[in-house]
Amino acid sequence: MNDRIRTDIAHNARVWNYWLGGKDNYPVDRAVGDQVTGFYPSIGEVARADRAFLGRVVTHLAAEADLRQFLDIGTGLPTADNTHEVAQRVAPDARIVYVDNDPIVLTHARALLTSAPEGVTEYVDADAHDPERIVAASLGTLDLSRPVAVMMLGILNFVLDTDEAGSIVRTLMAAVPSGSHLVLTHPTLEPELGGEGNKAAMDFWNENATPPITARTREEFTSFFDGLDLLEPGIVSCSRWRSEEGPVVAQFGAVGRKP
Repeated sequence: MNDRIRTDIAHNARVWNYWLGGKDNYPVDRAVGDQVTGFYPSIGEVARADRAFLGRVVTHLAAEADLRQFLDIGTGLPTADNTHEVAQRVAPDARIVYVDNDPIVLTHARALLTSAPEGVTEYVDADAHDPERIVAASLGTLDLSRPVAVMMLGILNFVLDTDEAGSIVRTLMAAVPSGSHLVLTHPTLEPELGGEGNKAAMDFWNENATPPITARTREEFTSFFDGLDLLEPGIVSCSRWRSEEGPVVAQFGAVGRKP
C-alpha cells in the first residue's frame, strides 16, 4: 500500500465518498462520517447537492457556453457523473484535467476516469495551495489561450487563510483567458442557509480528521469572484443554482465568467 495513504485517520475524500454512498473508504472514515452526521444530519444532503450542482454547471458550460476545457481541482474519489462524463456527454471532444494530491484518489482516478476517444482526461498530482504548479502541469493537456472552466468544489474551505484562498483563485484565473469561468462551492455557517449546525460538525472534524476545514461568510465567498461577472442566479445555496429540487443546503454555489 502507498505509504502516503493513512488508514488510521479519516480523510475528506474518503468520508465524502462514504456520504455519497461509495465503497472507497475505511472504517475510520465511516466512523467519523457517522459522527459528523450526528452533529449535522444534513451533511449527506450537502454532499449530494454539491454533486448535482457539478452536473448542472458542467452541462451548462459545455452546452450553452461552448466550453471544451475543464480544470477540476480537488477531484475527490470517482463516483457517478464525474466532470469528464458530464462534459463529454455534451461534447465528446472536451478536455479535462483533474487535480488532487491524495494518493488513493489518484490511484482510483487513473483506473476509473477514462476519456471518450475524441477527448482527453488527464490527472495531476498537485496541491491546491500551489496554483502555479497546477497551471504549469495542465499545459500539456489544456490550451490556455482558449477558455477554461476552473472548478474548485468544496476545496477552498481547506485553505484556512482567506487571503491565501483569494490569492489562489486570482493566480488560477490570471492564467486563463477571457470567456473562462470560475466554479466554486463552499460551506457556510450563515443561518439563512441553515448553517448553524455546521460549527459543531466542523469542530469535531478538525479534531478527528484531515485536512482541517473552515466555513466562510457570504461576503468572504463573494470576494473570490472579484473582477468576474456572476452568472444568474448569483450566489445561492448550491442546491438552488438553476434548480428548485431538494432541500436548501448550507453550501454556497456560484459561477463567474472572466470578462
